[in-house]
Amino acid sequence: MIRFKVKRDSHDRIISFSLSGHADAGPHGYDIVCAGVSAVTFGAVNAIDSLCDVDLIIDIEDEGGYLSCTVPARLEQRTDENVQLLLRGMEVSISSIAEEYGNHIQITHT
Repeated sequence: MIRFKVKRDSHDRIISFSLSGHADAGPHGYDIVCAGVSAVTFGAVNAIDSLCDVDLIIDIEDEGGYLSCTVPARLEQRTDENVQLLLRGMEVSISSIAEEYGNHIQITHT
């Protein structure tokens, strides 16, 4: 099961998220849940880097199925708003995947 954890601050800003585990929804290379979650997540991370020029603090383990990203503190307001929009879009997309494949994704908000 993929565990998607989202951490927010007191202003409801996403300050970090992590993914761990494997969906096990199909054979390696044919797991559409894993592929969907990976595409959404890495698309958001790459968009933040490319469009917002923000380097998220990233910890990744390919073999262990682990990704952790933290938003740097003290971003300029407009940049932070754009980063938040992209992160919330990622969250909505992963929630949509979980609605269809809930046996393979667990979402936690802290």
